[in-house]
Amino acid sequence: MMTAFTSTTVPEAPEDPLFSVMVAFRNDSSEKKIDLSIGAYRDNQEKVWILPVVKKATATTAMSPDYNHEYLPIIGLARFIKAAQRVCLGNSSDVIKDNRITSLQTISGTGALHLGALFLSKFYRPDGSNNTPTVYMSSPTWSNHPQIFKLAGLPTATYRYFNASTRSLDFDGMLTDLAAAPPKSIILLHACAHNPTGIDPNPRQWEQIATIMAERHHFAFFDSAYQGFASGSLDRDAIALRLFASYGLEMCIAQSFAKNCGIYGQRVGCFHFITSPATEADTLETVTRIGSQLTALQRACISNPPAYGAHVVSLILNTPDLFEEWEEDLRVMSGRIMHMRQQLRIKLEALGTPGSWHHITEQIGMFSYTGLTTDQCLQMREMHIYMPLNGRISMAGLNLKNLDYFVKSMDRVVRETEGFSKVVNGK
Repeated sequence: MMTAFTSTTVPEAPEDPLFSVMVAFRNDSSEKKIDLSIGAYRDNQEKVWILPVVKKATATTAMSPDYNHEYLPIIGLARFIKAAQRVCLGNSSDVIKDNRITSLQTISGTGALHLGALFLSKFYRPDGSNNTPTVYMSSPTWSNHPQIFKLAGLPTATYRYFNASTRSLDFDGMLTDLAAAPPKSIILLHACAHNPTGIDPNPRQWEQIATIMAERHHFAFFDSAYQGFASGSLDRDAIALRLFASYGLEMCIAQSFAKNCGIYGQRVGCFHFITSPATEADTLETVTRIGSQLTALQRACISNPPAYGAHVVSLILNTPDLFEEWEEDLRVMSGRIMHMRQQLRIKLEALGTPGSWHHITEQIGMFSYTGLTTDQCLQMREMHIYMPLNGRISMAGLNLKNLDYFVKSMDRVVRETEGFSKVVNGK
């Protein structure tokens, strides 16, 4: 009997480009191999670094007589959710004081994006018709963003973000495209440490972006995956989130604790929906309705979020001494990555590698858009160096032991590739 799921009805899906690179790295037996693909922090010994504060919180949680393996409520762990709100919006946030926010614990940032996409796909009809609004995302953006929103039935488009010739933010192009997008469009924004480029607007530019968003009545959807991990400061990395909230804009935030707590596999995240200012009664009524529908969607998708990681992170966020230690751990991680950026640029320039490399240190966060082409990335793979074919590297994969080999390999590839320096310098 033939299957009903033939190749015509179920074609084979392409491999995820990032995870396929990771598999190729694992299958490589060379002692020289370097993995610069997946965005996960590694210490200077190429080891997964369990944050000291996470070790403490994990031990305390495991030994606590109050911890058990019962289901969490559908919305998640209440004390974790409240603390997560304060982390992204600040302790003195008017949004929190005025109860204009409703939040649910999610399966990390991806789960938060999915939940928000489902909600907007089902309920966001700003023009009163049945037309589904378009989600505008930066070009480029995280490779999973388009898939998440398309799966939820939302059409997608892009706005200009990256200037390939200068390796910098195409700010004028970004503003032009946001202004040209239909009013009340959904605009996906990276809160900090833009993935994959590592290029963020500065505070003044964020103000201009927020102004245009307000004028066009756009709906902001923030992806906050690296707060505290970019600059080493939780407050500095939340500038955009708090600025937009101060404008009174309706918006939502997908918040992840995977990177900044180094707790990737526990999938700890939160989704926040912020309503516009209104009377207390209207605000409460709106938040209640929205929260009820988000809860219904969560029930249908995952029923209950996982408990253990949320308890660990909640303990850190709600214990002053542990919170301070977490902030220090964030400074350690971000500081090491900043140092590797500096060393990478210094060594490329010392070798006289063709091109301009100032963008390496001007970018921020875990990733760097090196400027290597697809062919050059494939050549690097022949030297046992693994990265996505768009030239993005995870800076956390570099360390003092493998940096010289990486720089010499990159220098060789650049010199052997005709026309590269012309592209980098915009000629």
